[in-house]
Amino acid sequence: MAGNRRERELARAKAQRQAERRSTDQARRRRTQQILGVVVALAVVVGAVVWFALGRSGDTTADEPLPMPTEPLAPDTEPTPGPSPDSTVQPVAGCAPPPAPRPDDMSYPDGPEQVIDSGAPYAITLDTNCGEISIATLPEAAPETVNSMVFLAEQGYFDLTSCHRLTTEGIFVLQCGDPAGNGTGGPGYAVADENLPPGDADNYPAGTVAMANAGPGTAGSQFFIVYADTTLPPAYTIWGEVTQGLDIVQDIAAAGVAGGGVDGPPAQQIVIEQATVGG
Repeated sequence: MAGNRRERELARAKAQRQAERRSTDQARRRRTQQILGVVVALAVVVGAVVWFALGRSGDTTADEPLPMPTEPLAPDTEPTPGPSPDSTVQPVAGCAPPPAPRPDDMSYPDGPEQVIDSGAPYAITLDTNCGEISIATLPEAAPETVNSMVFLAEQGYFDLTSCHRLTTEGIFVLQCGDPAGNGTGGPGYAVADENLPPGDADNYPAGTVAMANAGPGTAGSQFFIVYADTTLPPAYTIWGEVTQGLDIVQDIAAAGVAGGGVDGPPAQQIVIEQATVGG
C-alpha cells in the first residue's frame, strides 16, 4: 500500500512538472512571437520610410527649377548686410572703384502724373562704374510702370544708388533701384502690377527687366535684371529688356556674392552713377 501511494505521488509530481514545463514553453513561444512581431512591424515602417524618401528624391529631375530663395525679389524688412570691409575681392575687368552712394532722401507722397506717351519708345541708360547698361522700355505693355521709372530716372532718383542684391542659384538676377542700398528703400508710393508673364518655365528670360515687390500691387523703385533664363512665379511686372550691357551683369554674377553665398550683395560692387532717359 505504501509503495502504491509513493508511486502515485511520484506520478503526480512528474505530471505537474510536465505541465509546468509545457506552460513555460508556451509562454516562451508567445514572447518570441511577440518580439518577432515587433521586429517585423519596425522593418515594415522603416522600409516604408526609406521607400518614400527614395521615391520623393527620384521625383525631382534636373529639368525642374530649383526652389526660389525666400523673397529674393521683395524689398527687405531687414537691411541686407553689405560686404565685409576686410573681404578681398578680385575686381571685375572694366569696373572702376564705385562712388559713394547718395543719401536716401528722396520720397514722393503720390505716384507721378502721366509723363510719357505710351506709344513712343523710351530707353533708360544706367551709367555704372562697370559700364553702360541700356534698357528698352515697354510702355504699351506696362504704361504705369514705365511712366514711374521714367519719372524717377528724370528726377535723379537712381543716381548714385547701388545694385544691392545678387542671386546666383535657382534664379539669376541682379536687383537695383534702392537708394537705401540695403533692400529697404522705395519712392514712397506703389505701382500696380502689369504685363505679368504666364507661369511657364523660363518665363523671365535673360535680359528681362522686371519690378521687385513685396506682394501684389506693391512695386516701388526696386527692379531686377535677369542675366540667365529664370523661372519665377508670374508676379513681377516686366517693363523692359536689356539691349546693351547684359554682359556686364553676367560678369558681376560670375564674380559671385560677397562672402561666398548665393543670395546677397555682389562681391563686385556696382553703382548706378547716373540714369538717363532717351528716345
